[in-house]
Amino acid sequence: MLKLHNTLSNQIEEFIPLNKDKVTMYVCGPTVYDYPHLGHARCYITWDMLYRYLKFSGYNVTYCRNVTDVDDKILAKAHHEGKTAEEISSRYYQIFAEAMKNLNNLQPDFEPRATKTIGEMIALVKTLINKGFAYEVDGDVYFRVKNFKEYGKLSKQPIDDLEAGARVETSSKKENALDFALWKKDEENGYKSPWGIGRPGWHIECSAMSKKYLGEQIDIHAGGADLIFPHHENEIAQSECANGKQFVKYWLHNGFVTINKEKMSKSLKNFVTINSLLEHYDADTIRFFILTNHYRMPVEFNDEALNSAKTGFKRLQTALDEVLSFAGTENLAADEQSEEVEKFKKAMDNDLNTSVALSVLFDLATKANSAKADNDKILAGKYIATLKMLMQVLGFTCKKSQMSEEELNKRMAEIAAELDFVDDKTLTGYALIEKVIEIRAKARAEKNWNLADKIRNLFDSVGIIFKDGKDKTIWLEKE
Repeated sequence: MLKLHNTLSNQIEEFIPLNKDKVTMYVCGPTVYDYPHLGHARCYITWDMLYRYLKFSGYNVTYCRNVTDVDDKILAKAHHEGKTAEEISSRYYQIFAEAMKNLNNLQPDFEPRATKTIGEMIALVKTLINKGFAYEVDGDVYFRVKNFKEYGKLSKQPIDDLEAGARVETSSKKENALDFALWKKDEENGYKSPWGIGRPGWHIECSAMSKKYLGEQIDIHAGGADLIFPHHENEIAQSECANGKQFVKYWLHNGFVTINKEKMSKSLKNFVTINSLLEHYDADTIRFFILTNHYRMPVEFNDEALNSAKTGFKRLQTALDEVLSFAGTENLAADEQSEEVEKFKKAMDNDLNTSVALSVLFDLATKANSAKADNDKILAGKYIATLKMLMQVLGFTCKKSQMSEEELNKRMAEIAAELDFVDDKTLTGYALIEKVIEIRAKARAEKNWNLADKIRNLFDSVGIIFKDGKDKTIWLEKE
């Protein structure tokens, strides 16, 4: 039985969907005004992993992840760059979508944009006004927090404490400092509404989109821990007051990614973009790094940790490549009832204990290698097929790794006579190719295009291509 930590109760609870084997799952998506960073990678890899595991466990899952494409930050970026808000949001959504694909995250069943759900937002605001939970002032509409007695139940902050800590600006039109915007007057960038030209507040967007695509009640609402208050708290207030029923059964939140013990964020200017990260580490290494840690715990980012993850994942990938080749496709049959699969399920059912689940993968890799050493193709095939199945449940690509050093040396030997620009003739394999990349980088910096092109062409002739990134060149085997 799957058990998950519910932020609402602050307890680990048995997961019982509202509708038997059908699961509705909503994850707060990006505000598309800048490049996605490692913090986003952690969030969306985590919930991609849950989505995959729920499906593996036999649930019929409907996954919705929104796109916030109307927001103050988007408008500010558009103004700064002299572009329209739509141009900014479209550009950064494409960058986000490509990053998700490169991280091997599955596409959600629904990915609605806020700008395409304005009508539903207006309808929800009208309902809240009619029920006395919201009020309009000069084209702005605010939620009346004091009328929702359970406000603060998710973040465990009593409303009296919140009111005591709040301050009302002199020019505020609010009845109460805690009241938050459902609709904002904006005659320049807005949409028609009963209250004049304006645009929705951030919180109402998710309430409207989750209702449209998943219904008034959903099983799982997930996101980063930084969204608990005020965003998710406000979603609860809006949705439960408008619909008259519990909004979400299980609230799940992933921990922060930190750098030097500080949360990674754009406001602190200490973030690492997904694109720049993928120039140095592959998607499987990044996922391994994230899943080594429990999803609710903070993760400290540094190159040492990622290099360790790279080494750890390479052990799994090497076993997968070598044993798959040994066993042959005719012997590949995953054992879904095996002891290892049961251990994997037990770990994942315990609030998604991925570190223990990964240890099961290493056990399978070890057993597969032992079977290979014993020349037992049937047993090796069973273990390695089971390993591949469980790796895919966690979202690893299971793509063949780069060529072995033996294969690399073989290919390099074919062009050795042409490597007259390498002084150290003792270098072989990976060390040699890294040296060649270094020489080529220097040649490019000195605008020695003849040498740079010669190196590229030599390696291209044996099926090795160079990919030049902003700060580093990597090499890949041609597919």
